[in-house]
Order: sequence, then C-alpha cells, then structure tokens
Amino acid sequence: MYKLSFFILTIATCCFLSACKLQQGVKIPTDANGFELLSDYHLFKGNIVDLIPEEGVIPYDLNTPLFSDYAHKARFIWMPKGKTATAQADGSIQFPEKTILVKNFFYKNRVETRLLIHTTKGWNAVTYVWNKEQTDATLEIAGATIPVTFQHLGKDISFNYSVPNKIQCKNCHNLDNVLLPIGPKIANLNRSIQYFDGERNQLDYWNEHGYLNVKSQKDTPIFPAWDNLSYTIEERSKAYLDTHWGHCHNPKGLGNTSGLFLQYFNDDKTAWGFCKTPVAAGRGSGGLPVDIQPGHPDQSILLFRMESDDPGIMMPEIGRKLVHQEANDLIRQWISEIEPTPCN
Repeated sequence: MYKLSFFILTIATCCFLSACKLQQGVKIPTDANGFELLSDYHLFKGNIVDLIPEEGVIPYDLNTPLFSDYAHKARFIWMPKGKTATAQADGSIQFPEKTILVKNFFYKNRVETRLLIHTTKGWNAVTYVWNKEQTDATLEIAGATIPVTFQHLGKDISFNYSVPNKIQCKNCHNLDNVLLPIGPKIANLNRSIQYFDGERNQLDYWNEHGYLNVKSQKDTPIFPAWDNLSYTIEERSKAYLDTHWGHCHNPKGLGNTSGLFLQYFNDDKTAWGFCKTPVAAGRGSGGLPVDIQPGHPDQSILLFRMESDDPGIMMPEIGRKLVHQEANDLIRQWISEIEPTPCN
C-alpha cells in the first residue's frame, strides 16, 4: 500500500539518464527557514504537481516506510555534482553537504512536501503545504491541519491530516541530540524499483551513478518489507516496529531512558520489551504490567499504545492520527505466536 506506482517511478527517472549528469539549476536556500515556495528549489520541471524531476533528482523507495495515515509518498534525492554518500558501519548513510531529501505526501491531491537539507550546520527540516489549485506548495513552519477524505478498502475515511511543525520534525528526527534522516538506511534501501530503463536494485543503481559508495547489494543486509509475506511474522513485525519506534527507542534517541530498544538487528529480548516493566508509561501503560507479554497481545503495553488514537497514549506520539489496523493485526499475531512465558 505504500509502494510508489510504476507510473510515478517511471516519470521520475526519465530525466535521469546518460551517466547521471547532475542538474545545475537546483537551488539551496541560505535562510534556515528555506525558500518561500517549493518551486524555488527547481527540483521539478514543468507542471510541479506532476513531480517530474530535474536531472540528478532521482526517486527512491524504502522496504518498510513510516505509516502516515495511509498517505501515498513519492521520495526523491538530490546531491551536488561530484559528491558521493558513504555507507557507515552501523548501516546509516553519511550524505554530503547540500544533499536534499524530498518526501511528497498525497491522497488524490498533493498535501505536503517535506525536505531535509544538509547544510554546513547539519540537517534542516522544512515543510511545504500544497495550495488548493495544486500549482505550488508554500513554506509552513508552524504546522497545519488539512481536512482529507480518501478511500481505503472500499470505505470513505475523513479526518484532519496534521502537517508537523518545525519542532515536531526535530523531535522525531532526533538522534543523540542531532537532527538526522530516519528512513534512508542501507538495509532499508536494499530493494529494486522501476527506473526508466528497467527495474534495478537501488544500491547498485546509486553506486553506478556516483551517488553512493557501498558494497554490492548482494553483500548487504536487507531490511524486510513489513507487508511482504515471504518474510516471517517476527521479521515483518520487528521491521515495522524499528521503523515506527526505533528512531526514538534506541540508546541515542529521545526514549533512551525507557530501556525499550527496538532495532531490527537487536536480539536482546528484554530490550524488545519481553516481560519488561515500563519505566514511566503513565496513562500510556493502560494499567498493563509489561511492554510485551509473550503469547498475550491484550496484556502487552506495546500493542495497547499502537491500537490507540488518543494523543496521550498512542505510539508513535506524532506522525499519525489514524490507527494502522493492518500493522496492528500483524503485531497481534506475532505476540500471540510467541511462546507464553510467565512474567514475574
């Protein structure tokens, strides 16, 4: 449900040919707040709503992306000519200065576009809200609320979509008190997408076009797609939880005092919440004693918080208004299938 359509990806790559000649017209703002309009960056050509990228602006996708109230997403990246990103030992990516990561959110119409811009002082997050005419998007620092109606599984869903403010962006992307990208990690990028000249693995494609210095995708771990049935229930569940909780619940995140560390490649069951009592969940515990009660999803705080849409209870705390029922069903099944263990 989160995958970009082949149509979008094909359009997105039609301008990225001939040994990746990078677009010289892409502009980087000197103001920390960013340009006033999305079009001022010159990331897209023609009718901006069509998201046809300029040369050097390439699409990318993730194995397990963040749930954002069932919004579709179209992701792009641009880096300055002659610059290359480098894979780090922990699976993250060190992007060069002036890199721009672009994420467009849409239902029937475009809703918002978020940019992460790598400046000399670090990453800067800026958000743009699309106008009703769909001719451009305007900088929005304070956040916004936008009424949205869409169809999911044949049903009409109406709700107030939340565009995050600048502080919320910083809180979500906080790692060791530094704002950093969350999604584009090596293992999560290790997948194939449809380019103009055929389907290719992203890591190999980025390597060949000078965007990334990394080993072949064959020698690189793969982060499971949470909705890919070829993976086990446990693999899919841990991938989903890592994506949605792991940026906060890790030793360097804002949830570092919780002792709940949800990294996919972490094998510590206690850190994953098995029979672990919460440090300070408050109302978020639902009166339940442990984060995960093996074999008993309804006695597990983790699922209780996922199934809530109460801002004082739900997890993640920001980034959604709706309950992700399909993911909740997955986590429920996973906990149910864990061998029951008394938590004393």
